[in-house]
Amino acid sequence: MPTPTAPTRRRNPSGTSPGRTVRPLHRRIGALLGALATLFALMLAGATAASAHAALLSTDPAEGTVVQTAPTEVTLHFSEQVTLSPDDLRVFDPSGKQVTSGSTGHAGNDDTTAQVQLGSGLAEGTYTVAWRAISADTHPVSGAFTFSYGHASATTSVAGEQAPKGNALVGALYGGSRSVQYGAYALLIGSVVLVLRCWPRGVRLRSVQRLMLGGWVALLLSTVAELLLRGPYAQAGGLGGVFDLSLIQQSLGERLGTLLVVRVLLLAAVGVFLAVLAGQAGIGAEPAAEAPAPEADPDRAEGAGTGPRQELRVRVVLGVAWAVLAVALACTWALGDHASVGMQVALAVPLDMVHILSMACWLGGLATVLVGLRRSEADGGIGAVQVARFSTIAMCSVAALVGTGVYQAWRGLGSWGALVSTTYGQLLLVKIGAVLVMLAAAWMSRRWTAVLRDQPAPAAAVTPAGDEAAGAEPAGTESADAEQPDTEQSDDPVRRAQLARQQALRAGVVDRRARDASPARGMLLRSVLLEVSFAVVVLIVTTLLTNSAPGRAVTEQKAAFAATQNLPVNVTLPFNTGGSGDNAVGKVNIEIDPARTGLNTLHAYVFDSKGQPVDVPELDVSLSLAAKQLGPLPVSLDHVDVGHWAAANLELPLQGSWLMAVSIRSDAIDETTVSTTIQVG
Repeated sequence: MPTPTAPTRRRNPSGTSPGRTVRPLHRRIGALLGALATLFALMLAGATAASAHAALLSTDPAEGTVVQTAPTEVTLHFSEQVTLSPDDLRVFDPSGKQVTSGSTGHAGNDDTTAQVQLGSGLAEGTYTVAWRAISADTHPVSGAFTFSYGHASATTSVAGEQAPKGNALVGALYGGSRSVQYGAYALLIGSVVLVLRCWPRGVRLRSVQRLMLGGWVALLLSTVAELLLRGPYAQAGGLGGVFDLSLIQQSLGERLGTLLVVRVLLLAAVGVFLAVLAGQAGIGAEPAAEAPAPEADPDRAEGAGTGPRQELRVRVVLGVAWAVLAVALACTWALGDHASVGMQVALAVPLDMVHILSMACWLGGLATVLVGLRRSEADGGIGAVQVARFSTIAMCSVAALVGTGVYQAWRGLGSWGALVSTTYGQLLLVKIGAVLVMLAAAWMSRRWTAVLRDQPAPAAAVTPAGDEAAGAEPAGTESADAEQPDTEQSDDPVRRAQLARQQALRAGVVDRRARDASPARGMLLRSVLLEVSFAVVVLIVTTLLTNSAPGRAVTEQKAAFAATQNLPVNVTLPFNTGGSGDNAVGKVNIEIDPARTGLNTLHAYVFDSKGQPVDVPELDVSLSLAAKQLGPLPVSLDHVDVGHWAAANLELPLQGSWLMAVSIRSDAIDETTVSTTIQVG
């Protein structure tokens, strides 16, 4: 009686079960790359030309005030140090003529100020001040305000009166170069850390080599691009200034320019390191030499003629050298951004470096794991043991990210309200949400990694006859021979096409066999894909955060502005009624406290030409708010003392710029009216 045989399992050509449609891996990767490109394009579209970081706290003369003495200088006070150019502070008179005398500089030795001298013989009226500066965190800031001398008046608009807004294309390219730098740094650092610590033989894969080289090239080119774009970006110019030698020289003189040059020099050393790493890892060894013996450690890289101890020493030396380079590169960001200014700089800078390094180890390692999972373990891809090792590094990186991120959020926000009331806080909420999704995906990845480790390794040596007929062969490691056509048939294009199809079939058979044997590997690949996708979102939001004013600075600026708007009014107005008495020529001083909506107190003091208090037969004060077509509202005054009148219950219903008119009558015939604008908060 013949022995029954087990039915033969037939596979369809696609390697999937009947009725089930699975997108090929290369299509999933292509869809991911398309999504990443879309996100990058959206980031470029949302990039701004400039964002305020150094907050303008106060000005002298104050914004919107009326001064009775011609000012000799204009001074601006900022929340942090600013760098100035000679023409960063410009003042225009009512007719639109620039009245500055000399170059813009600091007031004394105070680097948080900007000051410019004014010429003599200033005409009465409203003056416009346009200013621009580079804040200590390397971002340009700009703005404009007005003040009046003698009395308020109309102003004449002139070219360049308002601070320039910046070129949108230059701003987008500048912000895009910074985003590329973050992503390239993560790819470069994370891939090398994963190879040195978890997966030494991974450096033999051309895909991993391309990842490292791509990160290095992208970081180098984007750094040079930022250096060239810095001048036009800071000066609100166009792309024509990219190769302007004077702007490049000016950029090199800034702290950011120095840091970018240092980064380029460090990247030269990184290029040498990558070459050494490739040589020590035995790139170019024969495929047979890459496959370890069954009893050997599958994770041990086989250097040319080196033993395990020598190999370990080489890895330690390479690891230390890479740590030094990674920390030095992180310094070029920490010393040129938000951490380098403000409070607790000595603590903020090292913690920012830890934050950047942790980000790179986690996100760059994820990208490398994704590349390794595209190949089966038998075909040279990353294994469950190596993924588990990286999982430990990822957990430590996440812990460091959370700790340093909480400190950065506290330092940058300053209050809970800033979390929802400022752009910085809103972007931070988006970043936190993306990180939470990444953590959920990481949790799934750890579970699938544990399942994968518990499964037996797939037997790659068994090759069905049907597969052999199709051109399949036992899975091996990635080699140059598997990617290049046979040189003997290189002159025959038909043969080359046949060989290419055979190689594609062999790779597909190996990949399908690995997926059929280990479905957990496919699930792990999907969870890592999810992590990498949201990692790109995190990098884009991080760039937007660095280009946004910290919530603490915005809050300080709002508080300073509110303080200037709510100052009590104290103005002095000269008058001349045309009469002949001692009280015909003099000045009247008006005080309104607290100059806010609601009840206020008004005091009026009249002085003669010698500065002595003097009574006048009649003194009237009225207020008008033209923006609301309100007024004039007469103020009921009580005579208190010689030259002193007061109103204890002055009601100001609305905030805004009020016109205050004061009428003085020195005798039965002679009378005059003087007026000024006051700010009611």
